Amino acid sequence: MNYLAWRLLSLGAQLTRTMHCVSPQTVRVEDAFQDGDLILDLGGGGEGVIGRLRGRQVVAVDIRKDELDETPAGPIKVVGDARHLPFPDHSFEAVTAFFFLMYVPATDRSTVVREAFRVLMPGGSLRVWDVAIPAPGERAAKTFVVPVCAELPGTTIRTAYGVPWRGRQMSDRSIAELASDAGFAVSVRAARECAFYLVLTKPP
Repeated sequence: MNYLAWRLLSLGAQLTRTMHCVSPQTVRVEDAFQDGDLILDLGGGGEGVIGRLRGRQVVAVDIRKDELDETPAGPIKVVGDARHLPFPDHSFEAVTAFFFLMYVPATDRSTVVREAFRVLMPGGSLRVWDVAIPAPGERAAKTFVVPVCAELPGTTIRTAYGVPWRGRQMSDRSIAELASDAGFAVSVRAARECAFYLVLTKPP
């Protein structure tokens, strides 16, 4: 769903108190990849941010074919479940997750992170851009939404991401802890407003 549609939806939903919309987050996506890298983009359907960055070097995997159908041409598109990736061990130089883990129930995130570790080559990195999601508490809103302005070299993408709120609580710390348990080293951990960025490196 495009940014304008999300904004209209969020405004209407706020009136009925069914949606909690945080302030728009500006996220800079720098090209940190090498020309020879094969990159697995988890949840790479929809806007296909990483696919736009690196085209055919990217394998966009998404559980929903309709999301992959919406993705601009460029990446290789694979329907698959991030909890059970259809790739051999050590297949990719890099794995990315751009506002994807928020869609994964908290109970499944450890499995997803361990699968990313498995398919990464030694020395490779999992790069995560996402949003801190607090516990809903007693609030009436049932959906958590974050508008995002993704700044890529040469282009800007405006969109928004929304998920059912309960069962999605997340922070940069919680993901870093899951990654450490899976065997990753936390190389970069940065947060700005609600958004955060992690670089998680598989030991050589």
